[in-house]
Parts: sequence; C-alpha cells; structure tokens
Amino acid sequence: MSRSSARHGGLHLGLVPQLAAARNGGTPITLDHEMDLFPGSGRQLTVAELADRVDDVAARLWAGGVRPSEHVVIHKTSNFDIYVLATATARIGAVPVMLSPALDGDSVITLIERLERPHLVTDAAKLTGPLSAARPGDLTDRLFVTAGDLPGAVSLAELAGSPRRRPVLMHPDHPALMTHTSGTTGLPKLVVHSARTLHGRYRPQQRLAALVRGQETVALHVSFVHSRMYLALAVLLPRAMPLVVMDESEPEAVAELFAATRPGFVETHPNSFMEWEPLADDPRRPFSSVRYFSSTFDAIHPGTMDRLLRASERRSPVFFQIYGQSECGPLVGRGYTRKGAHKADGRCLGFAMPGMTRFRLVPRDGARPSRETPGYIEVSTPGRALTYFGEKARFEQQVHGKWWRGGDVGYRTKWGCLHLLDREVDVITGIHSTLAVEDVVLGRLAELAELVLVPGPRQEPVPVVCTRDDRPLDTARWHEAVSDLEPMADPVQLTSAELPRTATMKIRRIELAERLRERLERAS
Repeated sequence: MSRSSARHGGLHLGLVPQLAAARNGGTPITLDHEMDLFPGSGRQLTVAELADRVDDVAARLWAGGVRPSEHVVIHKTSNFDIYVLATATARIGAVPVMLSPALDGDSVITLIERLERPHLVTDAAKLTGPLSAARPGDLTDRLFVTAGDLPGAVSLAELAGSPRRRPVLMHPDHPALMTHTSGTTGLPKLVVHSARTLHGRYRPQQRLAALVRGQETVALHVSFVHSRMYLALAVLLPRAMPLVVMDESEPEAVAELFAATRPGFVETHPNSFMEWEPLADDPRRPFSSVRYFSSTFDAIHPGTMDRLLRASERRSPVFFQIYGQSECGPLVGRGYTRKGAHKADGRCLGFAMPGMTRFRLVPRDGARPSRETPGYIEVSTPGRALTYFGEKARFEQQVHGKWWRGGDVGYRTKWGCLHLLDREVDVITGIHSTLAVEDVVLGRLAELAELVLVPGPRQEPVPVVCTRDDRPLDTARWHEAVSDLEPMADPVQLTSAELPRTATMKIRRIELAERLRERLERAS
C-alpha cells in the first residue's frame, strides 16, 4: 500500500484497487467463478481491470442515489463481486455493511431494521428465497439488484456507463466498514470499523506478508463479507503477487484448481483446511507447490498442520497460525514447520505482535490465571473496532480502559505464549478444555472429519462426530481413543452437512447443542 492510500492515518478501502493498479496494474487475478455483476467477463482479470470495475460500480451506485455516510447493506449470493460492491461503496464515502450470504432471512431483516432504512444491494436469489416473506423494499431507502429487472428495485446493470466520480475520503474516524460477528452465540452483532482502525489491523498483516519471500501465487479462500478479505487484498494487491480468489471449497474442485495454478501461499479458515486434509494424498499433488499456509481466524488442529506441511514439496514450508477476532483483527500468532507441527499443543495460539498488539489474563474467580484456573483473555490493539452498531452499551461492557475482553478464557505460559482453552460460553463442567479434548481425539482418529463437544440435556459433555465420507463410526476405536480422557457421553454421529456453521465455517456450538438436546429428548 502506498502512502497515499493511508492518508490521514487511515486505510481507505475505496482507494486500494486504484493505488495498487497504479503500481502493478498487470498483476493477474484468477477466479474459480464468474462475477454475477459482470456476466460474460470470464474468470481472469488484472488488478487494473479490478480497479476499473470498482470505479464503474461506484459510479453506478452514485447514479442510483447513494451518497456519503449512508449505509449500504450488501447481502447477495456468495461471489467475488461482493468485494467490488463493498470497495465501490467505500469509494463514494458510503458505509458498506456486509451481511453473509449464509445468514438466515430473519437475521438479515432484523439487522436491516436496526440500520433504519439503509440501501440494500442484493439479487433475485435472495429476494425470492430467504427474504421473500419480509418485503425488504419496505425497510430500505433504495433496493438495488445486481442483475435483471425486479419490481421496486434499481437494476445496477441498467446503470452501467454512468459518469465516473472522484473518490470521496471521509474522516479517518468516521465509520468505513461494517461487518458482523460470527453469530456463534445468537444474532450477530454489527461491528463498526473506521479507516483508522482498519489501518491498525493492516499493520500486523503487512508484517506477515513481509515474511513471504519472492512473488508467490496466493490462493485465498475467505468469506467475501469478512473483514479479513478486505485487509488481505489491501496487503496483497500492491505487492504484485498473482492471486487466486476462491468461492468453492469442495475438495475435488480445490484439487483441480491448485493443480492448475500451483499456489505458493494458501490462506483459508481452519475448518476448510480440515476439509482439505485428504488432498494431501491426492495424486495431483495440489499442495506440492505451497510454501506458506495461513490460518487467521482460530486455532487449528496440529494434525491438520502436520499433514498439510508434509504434502508440500517446497523446502522448509511454514504454517502460520494467527488468532484474531472480528472486533480486533489479528492479535497473536506463530509459525510451525514440519519439525514441530506434529507435536504442537493445539491450545497454543502464539505470541503478541511486538509494538502492535498486547494481551493480558484477568482472574475469573479470584485465582491467579493458570492452566488449572484459566482467566479472561483481554487484548489491546489499535485495530479495535469503534462499537457495535445500535448496541453501544453491549460493546462497552467488554471494554476495560484500553483492554478488550473478547469472551475467551485461557492462560499464559512461562514463555509468554497465549493458550486458549475455551469460549467462556462453551465451558462444560468436568471438562478442562473442550477444544483440548477435540485436539487429542482428532489426532488419534484419522477417520474423523470433525468433532465438537457440547453440553447435553443434563449438561453432560456429548461428543458430536462426523467421519470422512460419512462412514459409520467404529465405536470400539472411539472408546479406546477416549479411555484416558474425562468422562463423556456416547458419541452422536452426524453428517458434516448437518452441522450449523458461520460464514467462516465455525461450528455454531450453542445452536448445535440446542438441536442435540431436542433430538435426545425426543428419543428418550
């Protein structure tokens, strides 16, 4: 990112493609899908073409009546044009509000109502599907559709060719982007970022990118509505690294894409890496060219890191594990190599980033935080969001001076490494750490694709398991694998498709526990 893209101490998302194009306009971008907003445009473009499309869509939105400071909700079928729409919105000084394509219709309508008549950019699939019973046009100022011509909606396709506009730069402390929390504990909260806080999140990610040697092709499979997508491209686009931007996570499609593009750097969600584990043995060798793996959302199982690192044929590949939150961005992290990944402690998240992030442990019950008596994890970072839109009091309950309490519990080792044991709301009596149990069992049973420990009807720990290819669980192997662990109920087997997930593929543990209790109560 050039100095001009961080004017006044902020990262202005609407300028990122334009400034990157001025430096390295010919850098190629490969998509695994076509953009809905640009039918027939194919799956290949350059950074210069991306910048032009952002400028084009910004002109269309302005012609459609969008003005600076106004909220523009973007909720449509998953597609890279979501990035184009968001940066185009930011380019004219409006505030993009990113709602995941995976959100249910009721949640989307509730969040739109909270915004008090924003603009809405969506598509026919959403209007005739999840939003069909809600009449979203009655709740919005202007309703835009990305294609076609629907009654009561402005067609962005018909606004093509609108006069281009100069970018509008808002004050760096003005809201610049709104994303939502994962929603693992209920209705997602709308997190408000400013250009200044986005820049605070940009700096540690820029440092990580500086560790990458040479011009590696980067494959990115991240939710298009997550703030990570916008920070990743702010770092990568100016560096002239060829990009492969993915919507599809199905392993067969991933294997074909990686065999064709041979990425040297791969970033995705931890659960997607788990889904891709079997590709380590694929004869197409889809991971053979990868020198850097990056997981920037949550801790990842050591066995997954080990298997993927061993699938690389590069000299000294590295797996970066970065822990962060929607409200704060990246916080702590560390790298693993083939020598250490297999024996890593899955609860070890890494170390604070010198000069940028800090963390501390606060007692939960009066006892000094330790492995046996974990404390609240609080963090300090310039990337902390401004607030939750419409829920200021709720946000401030988690603010303690310069420290932010994110709801996780853990402890610090004598070496200064942060260990996360559980989300506070996921703690189960009698289990020291649900996440640690999951790490151990997943490491022992290669046939498991997923394991989630949740409380049952009597608050007993119930393991929910998914096997690879949904094969029946070998109960004898299961009982042998858990014989030395804390007592648990018998496992409940589900298919991977039955697990409720967030936009970043996290398991919605509370929702899963509720479904499980209903199922077990019906069976009793």
